[in-house]
Amino acid sequence: MGMTIQPDDLTNTGHRLRLLSYNVQAGISTSRYRHYITQSWRHLFPHKQRFKNLNRIADIVASYDVVGLQEVDAGSLRSGFVNLTEYLAERAGFPFWHDQTNRKISKIARHATGLMSRFEPREVKAYKLPGRIPGRNLLDVRFGQKGDSLHVFVVHLALGARARMEQIAYISDLINSCEHVILMGDMNFKSRSKEMDYLLSHTDMRESVHDLHTYPSWSPKRNIDHILVTDQLDVEKVQVLTGFASDHLPIAMEVRLPESIHLVG
Repeated sequence: MGMTIQPDDLTNTGHRLRLLSYNVQAGISTSRYRHYITQSWRHLFPHKQRFKNLNRIADIVASYDVVGLQEVDAGSLRSGFVNLTEYLAERAGFPFWHDQTNRKISKIARHATGLMSRFEPREVKAYKLPGRIPGRNLLDVRFGQKGDSLHVFVVHLALGARARMEQIAYISDLINSCEHVILMGDMNFKSRSKEMDYLLSHTDMRESVHDLHTYPSWSPKRNIDHILVTDQLDVEKVQVLTGFASDHLPIAMEVRLPESIHLVG
């Protein structure tokens, strides 16, 4: 299911990697704008439907190799003190998972960014992103040997344009310190935006397909979720999946890695 676009420059070298980026809205299913008001209590308190919905999300992500998650909860009142990245990893059969808490609201909520993988990371780091309002981080997960490794960056960028530009400038410097990079997440900016133009002109990242709409999930009109890759990675397919498991749709990509990158499962 979903919309698939095949880029023109397909290759058949190296290891194929199936990627997915998904803002899961802490397991809250939204299918109308009015639900942001009528179901707002679900962002603060536990409810039975959350885990039924998370099980649907686990079914969606189970066929991928590396999954970046935004708006997961790291274990608070609203999630029944369950770490949602860990829950999804166990449910979907991922042997490796990591998360980074970005913002805590007492015991009520622990906003986090997460990554699940079928390959063993060699190193995991978290970077605090700039911005007037704290609570935006970058999760950096490195795979392969240090001499020729793959970095997967997972982000959820700010709502404000000024903060996003600061964050993109910071992330660009990190990208330029690595050889092979995948950047995925809810970036809150569109194709051909100032933020995208800055990122693509200051790094060797590329956006293989433009204007894949992911938000809102019930009537997608904005492309604010992205998976971007450095030039050495060959993109084979990009796809937006369908469904109402969140207020965002997940975006998926298949890439071919250089033969020099060795992933350990």
